[in-house]
This record gives sequence, structure tokens and C-alpha cells, in this order.
Amino acid sequence: MMEGEVGNNMAEPNTASMPDGTAAVGRETVAPRIADRIGSLDLIRGFAVMGILAANIIAFGQPFLSYMDPSQFLVPTGDPDGWLWIAQFVLVDGKMRGLFTLLFGAGLYLFMERAWARGSTRWLQARRLAILILFGAAHFFLVWRGDILFYYGICGLVLLLVLRWPASLQLKVGLLGYAAGAILYAAMMVPLYLVADTPMGDQAAFAEMRAGLEDSLQQEQADDAIEAELKQSSAFTPLIAHRLAMHGDEQFTNLFLFGPETLPLMLIGIALYRLGFFSGGIDPGRMKLWGWLGLLSGAGLHLLIGLWAQSTGFTYYASIAAFIGISVIPRLIMVLGLAALLVVYSPAWTGWLADRVRAAGRAAFTNYLGTSIAMIIVFHGWGLGLFGALSRPQLYLVTLIAWLVMLAWSKPWLDRFRYGPLEWLWRCLTYGRIFPLKR
Repeated sequence: MMEGEVGNNMAEPNTASMPDGTAAVGRETVAPRIADRIGSLDLIRGFAVMGILAANIIAFGQPFLSYMDPSQFLVPTGDPDGWLWIAQFVLVDGKMRGLFTLLFGAGLYLFMERAWARGSTRWLQARRLAILILFGAAHFFLVWRGDILFYYGICGLVLLLVLRWPASLQLKVGLLGYAAGAILYAAMMVPLYLVADTPMGDQAAFAEMRAGLEDSLQQEQADDAIEAELKQSSAFTPLIAHRLAMHGDEQFTNLFLFGPETLPLMLIGIALYRLGFFSGGIDPGRMKLWGWLGLLSGAGLHLLIGLWAQSTGFTYYASIAAFIGISVIPRLIMVLGLAALLVVYSPAWTGWLADRVRAAGRAAFTNYLGTSIAMIIVFHGWGLGLFGALSRPQLYLVTLIAWLVMLAWSKPWLDRFRYGPLEWLWRCLTYGRIFPLKR
């Protein structure tokens, strides 16, 4: 995700010893490998940065609870039987963030390969991640509460401690850590549904817990109502004040909520990058086989979970159980399968659309934050004022228009300039000097 270093700015080939202790690699070997990696990473990143808007659009245009619970829409959903909810759950939700996270890990290590080749240390990456954390805080408080940059930066700082582990150890720890996180999520989230929505909560032993869950949901609904009124008005500073007062610690709670998934996924991304996953270092036939198996089996499991959520009426706590409690392992299977297929088919995907998707990936940081800014212009009262006014199909139409804008601007910009605007700013802040922008 959002790696300003991954794009048209090719790195100096690494002729020094590698940090895992392997022997030096010659210039003629390293340069093609880096070029191959960049091509596949850009394509996946472009695919992901477009897809994540499809996941987030509901929370941009309707109250936050609507992402989980369709009954919280302020207008009829346009999806009375919930099939669009299921389609988004199967195809989009969590998968785009999963791809982002894998790529963030891969990009983190790619940056360090280049830094080590120039004689720099992990302190340069630490500075870069600290700047990303500041971007994330500004994004959260000034633009949109759905920020992921803050906890990406925090998790990245943690991973600096294990960059020199052997790739095989990184992969094992990443997979085991992810499995442990899946167990933790299930233990935390599934009981909430059982107590809130099933006869189990009728028992006297769980009466207090059920009352607490109902009270918590009512508080969330009340907060959403306040935010909806603020977003529909033309006032901007009262919304910021509300976020500071009511959600000032939310980025840290998000870190606790998403960290058990994010940190292992980043580590898996680092390991896969080093093992040649993104550069054709694994047999293409095996990549296709495991890719299709992962994609189809993961989608099938998500469909079953989605149908179960539909049978509950998409209640809030059932949706939480579906999103966070029981889909974590199927999500990993599907994310890895999707990544494998994008890598293996990337070289054959050429033409104007492929070029524009890759360009969107090279400017993913700008596209990610720029999309948030565009969406608040579309939905907030001081902009077009469409918050709470659009059904689910209409929100998907807004997504399609935003995709067209991403594809329209990214390639012409990068044909004239070396970096996306925010990629350039992040790079300048990281190194503490001004880099030329225009080609």
C-alpha cells in the first residue's frame, strides 16, 4: 500500500550482503528482480486502492453503524433482501485491506533493501513511519474516522525489530500469529452475538451482559445521530470538536482491534516478498492452482457466513461476528489466493486499462487520502450534501465515478511527474530535503 518508493523511481541495485546473511548479488541479477517486483506490486496496489473505496463507501455516505447493520441507513437501502450486502461481504470486505496489508509489509522491506544498499539504517524507515502516523492522525481527525494509516505506521515500527529474521521464520511466525489472532477474534466477538441475539442471553447469568450490549449499541446509535446531523450541516469545526471529544482514543482502540490481524499479515507480506512470491520466484502453475483454490474456497466460506448473517436479519452483533469473529481464516485464504492470481496474471495484463490501474497503484497514497477528501466533499453539508441521502446501489455508483477519476488522473500525472503529490511530500519529509517532482 501507499509506498512512495514503489513506483517509477527505480532503486539502485543492491550489491552488498543481504540482511539475512545471504551472499551479495550482482547488479545484473538484482535490477531485473526489483523491476519485476515493482510491476506486480503496483498492479495489486492499484486493484486494492480502488477496491477499498467499495468497502468504505457505506460508512462514507451513511452512519458508521450502517457498514455492519443495514437497518441503520437513513433512507431505504435499495437492497431489501441483503444480497448486495452479501456480495460486498464476499468479494470486498476485508480482502482489500488484507491486500493493502500484505503490500505494506512487502513495501516496507523493499524500502529497507534500498536503504541498506545506500548505507542507511532502520532509523530512516522509523522516521518514515512516524510521518505516516502523523498523516494518519490528521486523516482521522480532519477528514474521516475510518483511517488505517495510524495503526499501519505503529505496526510497521514493531516490524522493524524483526526485519533481519530469516524469511522462513517470518512466514511461520506470521501464520501462527494470524491463527492466534483468529482464535482471539472468535473468542471476543462470537459470544457477543450469542448473548445479544440468541436464547442464551435470556439466562439470568447473562442478563447484565445483554443489558450492557444493548446500552452500548444505543450509545453508538446516539453518536451516529449526532455525527449525521453535523455532517449534514455546513459546519466543519463542530464535527472536528466532536471527534476530539468522543473519539480521541479511537485510533488506539482500533490498533487493539485490528493489530492481531494487521501485524501478522504485514510479516507474511515481508516473507512472501523475500521468498519471490511477487517476482515470479514460485512456479506459475503452482501459483495458479493455489491461487484459484484459495480464491474460490475462501469466497465459498464467506458466502456461507454471509447467508448465515442474512438468516439473522443482519443484526449488529451477528454482523460483527461475521465480519470479525468467524471470517478471519477464510479471509486470509482468499487474500493469498487473490494476491497469487494477480501476480501470476500481471505480466499478461497489458493495455490502457492495465497501465492506468498500475498508475493508480503507484499513486496509491494520494489516491487513498484523496478519495477520503473527495468523499467528504460529496457527502458533507458544506459540499454536495448527500450524506444519508443515497441507497446502497447509488453509493456504488459514486464508487464507480471515483474509480474513473482515479484512473483518469493517475497515469497522465505520472507521465509528467516522478511521484504522486503525497508520495512526493512523504518522500521529502522522510529525507528532509526537496526532491525534484517534474520529469
